[in-house]
Amino acid sequence: MRRGELLGLRWSDLTLDGAATLRVGRQLQRMRDGSGLRFVAPKGSKGHTICLPTRAVEALKAHRARQAEEKLKAGPLYRDAGLTFASQVGTPLEPSNIDRRSFKLLLKKAGLPDIRFHDLRHTCATVLLCQGVNLKFVQELLGHADIKLTLGTYSHFLPSMGDQIAVAMESALG
Repeated sequence: MRRGELLGLRWSDLTLDGAATLRVGRQLQRMRDGSGLRFVAPKGSKGHTICLPTRAVEALKAHRARQAEEKLKAGPLYRDAGLTFASQVGTPLEPSNIDRRSFKLLLKKAGLPDIRFHDLRHTCATVLLCQGVNLKFVQELLGHADIKLTLGTYSHFLPSMGDQIAVAMESALG
């Protein structure tokens, strides 16, 4: 997901039991004049649904429990807008703070290279394509209207893909 889509996510957009899903229906965006934040339709105006793996469901349930503790701690100061990712008092998070206060610190702590938050989308698409996931499914996951965008922007050739090509040809030719 894009950073703004994550920050626009509400608990009501999630189904964490059974077939776990997440509905991308809005994003948090800084107003052009810099005066504040607002919720708008997702990029391309087309929302989409993402099926969640077990690991993500477990992480979201743990996050919801931590958020409930923050809500109790804040008491009447908490302004509950139902946001999945909110400040300690329930207000929308400042998008640039996600990078500075959280993401960059996590990268450093994990010993990973300094990347942009958005680069996670590139990585996701590339990993899925390397795992043999159908390109159309990856397009839907990313919420792209045009498959050319998915192929041209988010899939990257990795050296290991050359091995897959050789193996596929060997298998096809016997």
